[in-house]
Amino acid sequence: MAMTQPLTLHSWPKAILHVDADAFFVSVEQTLHPELKGKPVITGAERGIVAAASYEAKAFGVKRGVSLTEAAHLCPGLIMLPSDYETYSLFSKRMFNIVRRFTPEIEEYSIDEAFADLTGLRRVHHAAYQDIAKEIQQTIIRELDVGVSVGVSLSKSLAKLCSKFRKPRGFAAVPGHTIHLLLERTPLLNVWGFGPNTTALLAKHGCRTALDFVRKPRYFAEEVLGKVGVEIWSELRGEYVYRINTAPKTDYASISKSKTFAPPSSNQRYVFAQALRNLESAFIKARRYALAANRLVVYLREQNFASHGCEATLNRPTNSPLDCTNVLRGLFEQCFHPDRTYRATGIVLADLQPALPAQCDLFEDPLRAIKTATVAKAIDEVNAQFGKHTVFLGEGLHLGRTSEDRLIGGRRGTPTVRRAHPLPGETARQHLALPLHTPKMVH
Repeated sequence: MAMTQPLTLHSWPKAILHVDADAFFVSVEQTLHPELKGKPVITGAERGIVAAASYEAKAFGVKRGVSLTEAAHLCPGLIMLPSDYETYSLFSKRMFNIVRRFTPEIEEYSIDEAFADLTGLRRVHHAAYQDIAKEIQQTIIRELDVGVSVGVSLSKSLAKLCSKFRKPRGFAAVPGHTIHLLLERTPLLNVWGFGPNTTALLAKHGCRTALDFVRKPRYFAEEVLGKVGVEIWSELRGEYVYRINTAPKTDYASISKSKTFAPPSSNQRYVFAQALRNLESAFIKARRYALAANRLVVYLREQNFASHGCEATLNRPTNSPLDCTNVLRGLFEQCFHPDRTYRATGIVLADLQPALPAQCDLFEDPLRAIKTATVAKAIDEVNAQFGKHTVFLGEGLHLGRTSEDRLIGGRRGTPTVRRAHPLPGETARQHLALPLHTPKMVH
């Protein structure tokens, strides 16, 4: 039958690996605190929503993004921990360095997943591609005690499907002559790059599985989904379209920063201070990559998760919050309603371009533009030495002065173990690149 015919008979023209950590943040916590293993655990207590959930918690229906109240209702006895991103980052680097022992071509796609090219390494490691991939998985689990799922196939899209196939600690290696069997079992919504709207559109054309989609002719993918559709169609057929990018990411179409705060608030000055802190964080990243924004987007999220946003085009490209404070205030006042309670603010810097020396429009003070750039540079230098947001705009003082902000050691909520137990010589701003093991979990 046509539906069971292979898409290609070439077993391994390319061998692309995808490593995906299982419930990464929680797995790290359970590694550092073995007494938590096998228990329902979530991180994100400092934000008021679930950032990550253990598989034991997921079994009760706890999902990322739900409120702590809802999570506790779904799962009695749920253990809630603050997120320790510093330690998670250290484990992430160690995980990627293990992959680099086997191949230098690795793309750090996110903090808990990576792609790697194993093509041509069978002779080097004296093993088949699936055996190399299995050894990478076992080495990570053995050395870090963190569960990972691994997939290997002919392209990034196929490798990602393989790693998701049998989570947690799953493993799947699919050569070219069997990829049709994988696609036949894959709903369209599981395909990397397809969302609900795309799958609904394809369903109207009789596509229910990934195999249904790739059995369509190429012109169908182009007519219905455009260039991106053709790329995904090709990747699922085993063509190496999305290349492994080993370089650190330096180009962005936009930069977004958001922050959930607890408890939610209807205090206008406090909520604006949160938005202003988002703005500062976004511009810090923009300056790091020498980018300037032409457009600013502001959004506020209410306690019931409803979101409202506004945007404005800036009079010139900039990477300094001093140029945008008044614009931010105007957008904020359009979105903010004093009779509503807010849980999060967000900022998006859009239409980014390479930053150039300060340029002014016809009616702007050129000296002020130069001084603004000088101030931003000085702030970056101070923050680089003493920590992010050591120097900040004055409105940010409302984050620490209001009783609605539960500060312990300068941070909301219960401090992480790493911050509550500094090593000798460490400061609140400067830590050694070491995770902290403690004999017993601190609650």
